[in-house]
Amino acid sequence: MELELRHLRVLCAIADSGSVGRAAAVLGFTQPALSTQLRRIERLLGEGLFVRGNTGVELTAYGVEVVSRARDILSRAEALGRRHGNGSPGAGGRTLRLGVTNTPVLPDLLGNLREGCPDLTVSVCSVYATGELLRLLEAGELDAALGMDYPGLPLRHSAALAHRAINTVPVFVAMHSGHPLAHRVEVPLEELSEDTWFVSSDDGVGWPAAFLDACDAAGFVPESTHEFHILEQLQAMIAMGLGVAVVQPTIRPIDGVLVKPLAGDPLWQRHLLVWRREAVEPAVAEALHHHAVRVYRHLLAQAPHLQSWAARAYGGRPPSPRHAVGP
Repeated sequence: MELELRHLRVLCAIADSGSVGRAAAVLGFTQPALSTQLRRIERLLGEGLFVRGNTGVELTAYGVEVVSRARDILSRAEALGRRHGNGSPGAGGRTLRLGVTNTPVLPDLLGNLREGCPDLTVSVCSVYATGELLRLLEAGELDAALGMDYPGLPLRHSAALAHRAINTVPVFVAMHSGHPLAHRVEVPLEELSEDTWFVSSDDGVGWPAAFLDACDAAGFVPESTHEFHILEQLQAMIAMGLGVAVVQPTIRPIDGVLVKPLAGDPLWQRHLLVWRREAVEPAVAEALHHHAVRVYRHLLAQAPHLQSWAARAYGGRPPSPRHAVGP
């Protein structure tokens, strides 16, 4: 067996998802087939790359080194044969057209890019649905975007685009501080079956289907829902006890709102950088990804409810942000 690019993509997908099973779903393999592939790769390299546990897999020190080099090789492979003309954003003072969905990363990301990439001018377009961001990218109306997808529902796009994960995180629930379950450390989803839910609208890539699938697995269908995704108004209504909502773990709750992990982590989100291959040079894509991961890591460290969850789930140490080149 010789190491090939497809093997590097396997390693990056597993590192990204933190699970052989989730990586298999993303790559279109069965879990046994991908496990066999991983064992062959580890035998070839002569050392284990992942530590396996009850919550999934984590990279070993050697694995971190291998996956880091794999990302670099894949990035260089993508650049082979590509002509770098004047149309590349960031070259010669050109403007990068960046689309963003509901992400807390944007403000600090722009600040970091201004310092780290002073020759790069960024023009931001705010769009709620990741599906719409993909349409704009495919049409050439955007150069790059920050979006998301969900384990088991991987992002699909043409070969004209590439994507790389920024992080994969569990989805939490926000509730009124006087909610009957407010004393719980973790909240079973099934015990929220009679609550009114605020659910954000269709994002074109798997939401709210992922949420409804989790509810179905918990044995219920939400009877009363409101479609909502303006965060400030959403929190105000939750603080009034008008309902509950699933939220990103980086949320900063206002007075009267508590953020709790869902027992068993039934819902996850993967935050992504997506870009047009012909429009964004590898160095620019790498800078965007690097700064997005850096900002997200800082935001996670500032979320006490996320840190408490991580301490329980990972034996007292928070999980490292997982990121990899997408398939």
